[in-house]
Amino acid sequence: MDKKNITSDKKKMCVVRVRGSVHVRSDIKDTLKMLKLSKVNHCVIVDNRPQYQGMINKVKDYVTWGEINEETMLKLLSIKAEVVGRKPLDDAYLKKNTKNKDLKSFTESLMNFKADLKDVPALKPVFRLKPPTKGYDRGGIKQPYSRGGALGYRGEKINELVERML
Repeated sequence: MDKKNITSDKKKMCVVRVRGSVHVRSDIKDTLKMLKLSKVNHCVIVDNRPQYQGMINKVKDYVTWGEINEETMLKLLSIKAEVVGRKPLDDAYLKKNTKNKDLKSFTESLMNFKADLKDVPALKPVFRLKPPTKGYDRGGIKQPYSRGGALGYRGEKINELVERML
């Protein structure tokens, strides 16, 4: 397979935990812990490599996910990103600690796989979101998104959900 082909279909995925931890099997609980999704309404950004796809498939009854776009990623980083000490991530911190000069350039390089969230020292990998404005979808948090619920793969619609949770 051509290396250019592999990188062209790479995407950033946003995974949001929807359901709580009561009556969760231990293997699913471990997978949620590996994804760093310890609480409801926590969100992580991963890429769509097969290792993450397998983990997401295992916890599909507890999370919702989809491809995040650059605009939503910028809002997520500017509003909800925290450095250790509960300080917000801002342009001054990025300019001092990374090679990027501001949040917008960091977001562009992040979405183009030229940078990673790990490149920012002391950045917390989890975004703590609020419950969505006007709630989850009508089907509730026990039904898949394809049947009107909140769980499972959303595709581009994850951006609307994340913006309601900011």
